[in-house]
Amino acid sequence: MDTITVTIKINGKELKVPQSITILEACRRGGIEIPTLCFLEDVSKNASCGVCLVEVKGARSLMRSCITCVYEGMELVTHSARLREARKTNVELLLANHPKDCLTCLRNGNCELQTIAGELGVKDERFVRTKKLELPDLTSLSLVRDQNKCILCGRCVAVCSNVQSVSAIDFSGRGIKTKISTYMEKGLGNVACTYCGQCALVCPTGAIVERDETESVFEALGNPDKFVVVQTAPAVRVGIGEAMGMDAGSLVTGQMVAGLRRLGFNRVFDTQFAADLTIMEEGHELIKRITHKGVLPMITSCSPGWIKFAEHFFPNSLAHLSTCKSPQQMFGAVAKTYYAAKLGIDPRKMVVVSVMPCTAKKYEAKRPEMMSAFEYWKDNRAWSDDDAFYDVDHVLTTRELARMFTETGMQFPALEPEEFDNPLGESTGAAVIFGATGGVMEAALRTAYEVVTGKALTDINFTAVRGMEGIKEASVEMNGTTVKVAVAHTLKNARRILEQIEKGESPYAFIELMTCPGGCLGGGGQPIPTTWDIRKKRAESLYAEDAQKPLRKSHENPHIAALYEEFLKEPLGEVSHHLLHTEYDKRPMLVKHMAAEV
Repeated sequence: MDTITVTIKINGKELKVPQSITILEACRRGGIEIPTLCFLEDVSKNASCGVCLVEVKGARSLMRSCITCVYEGMELVTHSARLREARKTNVELLLANHPKDCLTCLRNGNCELQTIAGELGVKDERFVRTKKLELPDLTSLSLVRDQNKCILCGRCVAVCSNVQSVSAIDFSGRGIKTKISTYMEKGLGNVACTYCGQCALVCPTGAIVERDETESVFEALGNPDKFVVVQTAPAVRVGIGEAMGMDAGSLVTGQMVAGLRRLGFNRVFDTQFAADLTIMEEGHELIKRITHKGVLPMITSCSPGWIKFAEHFFPNSLAHLSTCKSPQQMFGAVAKTYYAAKLGIDPRKMVVVSVMPCTAKKYEAKRPEMMSAFEYWKDNRAWSDDDAFYDVDHVLTTRELARMFTETGMQFPALEPEEFDNPLGESTGAAVIFGATGGVMEAALRTAYEVVTGKALTDINFTAVRGMEGIKEASVEMNGTTVKVAVAHTLKNARRILEQIEKGESPYAFIELMTCPGGCLGGGGQPIPTTWDIRKKRAESLYAEDAQKPLRKSHENPHIAALYEEFLKEPLGEVSHHLLHTEYDKRPMLVKHMAAEV
């Protein structure tokens, strides 16, 4: 940390600050907020928008505060008639090419361009459009790009390249023809995009948003011939309150359940039930690989963005991935087989809706191999392919659920907490922490240790795998054998782990990889903004719920035990193999999903 300070003057007031920081940071430390659009801490600072201008004494022109560092004796002005006019002009130039559809935009009320235009008092349209209107990119199953709303801030390019190391999008063209595009303008659905949605999370406007499914879900809820169930991911309970105006990281599990019931779902279940199920399958798979000299290290397979990343960029390492489906997909398969049979419901009439922090889950639900419940029933009931259905029908992000709550007049903070329905609503603390980086690893170790050793853990908190470090590692003793494990989040760190494996240098037996910064709680479908401070608050809430749970190990869940006794019989058994496990395929860098026709 730089301890050398300099003395500067901001609007005539002296301030001591570290010599290495920017004017923008210095002003914030001095209690002055300078507007920005292209700047985003830890992500992007390409100084393209010209909104953060300041006057520096002695400088011939206005300076961009996001990239200009302070120096001893610097004197600057942050607000003046000249600055006000310059900032307004730059925003007006952006608005000249921006659609005037704020009221119907998904980012209405949460758009940085809209906010800054209001704060700067922009009222006139002084400039004419200079760019042609373009059709939106509908090729992705998860995301929609609208080039007309892009302000060329570069945040999406920076997060895709620097945080995720994917580079599915980049600047193309020159001058007035500059745009953000995919390779050869093929569209997100036809290139090696992982659908993580981090681009949508950092976009200041509505240029990249989630593929909205709220109307489809409303339609299903209004259909008396459908039995509509919903599952909620762990990270949603620490995000939905935020999206409804509550403090960052608010733990609102009970209110979320109450709100979903008021929307009209026939049953409100918890993806955490399937997270416990995942641990049972994945833990036994790990034990089998270790004892039978299978492919090691084994890598978790809960994160669909990470799976697609591996299929594109590391196809030679796919054997290292666990064959377990994600909790979302396990839930769908179990709901449309085991639970449908218990209720005597035709699975073709059951609609499974997921609420996820993740945009990639929308794509995952429509992978062709995610129709295992249909395959299970097909032969027994002599169904044809015309009867085919997916295990999960619709995936809502946290943001979409918030819009549904708002549209129905939900006073969310005032709701009295309610409990999930059973049997697919019961979960343990181990399942709760799936939402944070390191959580899947910790949950797996809690079960694997006791299954292998036959002994109860004296301390079930594996704190070594917690926290927001990019890559963490730990060692666990099991019956005299040291098992070395690692945890990583963001695809850039996943790339480092995979490169180590492909060089034959990996010392680990088990690795957890998560696509998004902070894990699922930082997913691309979470409330905007999502900062590191907010991620930490969400994680704290998940660990708090884990600590409060009466059962904290997946193998202790009584409804999971009943599921095996009544239906699955045993982990890694025949039924589990068909419903809960899958395979992965090498994917070309250019693909075609034809999502526009979905």
